[in-house]
Amino acid sequence: MPYPKTTIIISVYKDTEALGFILDSLENQTLLPDEIIVSEDGESSEMREFIATQKERFPNLVHLTQADDGWRKNIAMNNAIKASSHEYLIFIDGDCVPYSTFIQGHAENAEHGIVLCGKRFELGPKFTDKIKSHKLSMSELEKKFLWYLPWMAKDGARHVEEGFYFPSGSWLSNISKRYVRYIIGCNFSCYKEDFLKINGFDETYRLPSVGEDIDLGWRFRGLGIELKSCRNNACMMHLWHKKRFDATQGDINNKILKVNFDNNTFVCKNGIIKEENK
Repeated sequence: MPYPKTTIIISVYKDTEALGFILDSLENQTLLPDEIIVSEDGESSEMREFIATQKERFPNLVHLTQADDGWRKNIAMNNAIKASSHEYLIFIDGDCVPYSTFIQGHAENAEHGIVLCGKRFELGPKFTDKIKSHKLSMSELEKKFLWYLPWMAKDGARHVEEGFYFPSGSWLSNISKRYVRYIIGCNFSCYKEDFLKINGFDETYRLPSVGEDIDLGWRFRGLGIELKSCRNNACMMHLWHKKRFDATQGDINNKILKVNFDNNTFVCKNGIIKEENK
């Protein structure tokens, strides 16, 4: 059975350096994406100029922008869904660099009525500096993950178990799978038609966390679209940076979530289609 045509959607905000590492990885995938959408929650000149330098290398690269008016990632993601040309959507964050097998890991496990949920392992500050200073390549780290593991652990790497790649269908892959409680927004995928059933991301959320992941999971399940693990099949590395947000923002978002949860609002009212426009 052929793989579905894929659009990878990358959520970014000003960090062109990290995006450069992501694009380097996408150029060397075992299965190339059919379309790359960089969806920017802003409209910085630095990002525009950087994207312009990548167009020759990636003729299938689309850059979307919007006014820089606070955290509006969910709006940027809905714009990307609407702009996407292909049937299968893969979502990643702009500070997470995929393994070379990442697109294949999602595409070969794709199913209608299923959201594939991956994870990430988080590099510590010293190893992130090695990557950014080009003293260590992402491809070398991927290939020699076990060799570097003790040093990464000393550097404070987190969730290192997510850095082991297992081919889909292998016994190691099968025993690594767990029940998926919620989506992690930096690494998931599904058919576009399934995302449209829940009306995309809820744009009521104007702060990070919850609205970009947890909210999606229970709404998908409410419509019978199940979450399934692709951990260790679609691996990625998160580049270290200082935390940009605090727990109080999650509290605000949880209040929105509770209202929707109590009302069984699986199809959001403020998504790709606005209720007032129906």
